[in-house]
Amino acid sequence: MRARERYVLLGPDEVDAEGLLALIVGTGVARHSSQAIARRLLDTFGDVQAVAAAPPAALTDILGLGEARAVRVHAACALASRMARRQEPPVRIVSPACAWRTFRPRLEGLPHEELHAAYLDGRGGLLHLRRLTIGSTRFTVVDPAHVLRPAVQLGARGFVLGHNHPSGDPTPSDEDLDVTRRVQEAGRLLGIRLVDHLVIGRARFVALSELGLLAG
Repeated sequence: MRARERYVLLGPDEVDAEGLLALIVGTGVARHSSQAIARRLLDTFGDVQAVAAAPPAALTDILGLGEARAVRVHAACALASRMARRQEPPVRIVSPACAWRTFRPRLEGLPHEELHAAYLDGRGGLLHLRRLTIGSTRFTVVDPAHVLRPAVQLGARGFVLGHNHPSGDPTPSDEDLDVTRRVQEAGRLLGIRLVDHLVIGRARFVALSELGLLAG
């Protein structure tokens, strides 16, 4: 059943984000359906909130989105994001404890390692949360460009990293420290500050800022 038929027969709650975006996109282009364009949008930006937070011009990098269509999609996502913000209290991450409360429900107790990022505005307001990597039982090698690309798209001024240790012991490994140094240096080059990096264990965490490893 196509997204339009599903929407009419079952209602909007039975159509996923990709299908709703496809309806907003409307028609596709040669060899690229509206569904494929919607899928590429979500693959590139992550979710509807991230699409809304990106500059409208960034959407035109998606094949099949000219300026007019990109603005239409962006406006719809901005409206959805605005309504969501009205229903939820704004989140600010201004301390390691704030970051822990944000990351803990997503990371504590997982049987594998994941790296997440919280992208922030200049006052610590949360712009977007994104899962960046999924590991196995050890921290995966992280490409700083993969971490910073969403920050650039969002216009973020800073970001906090968080990853878990399935063992429950949040003691940072040498690899954790190396990843932190590389990402911090890459962020400096772009003028985007790595505010902190939390290692999440079982009911506790270690913040690298509190170890003095993010100075300068």
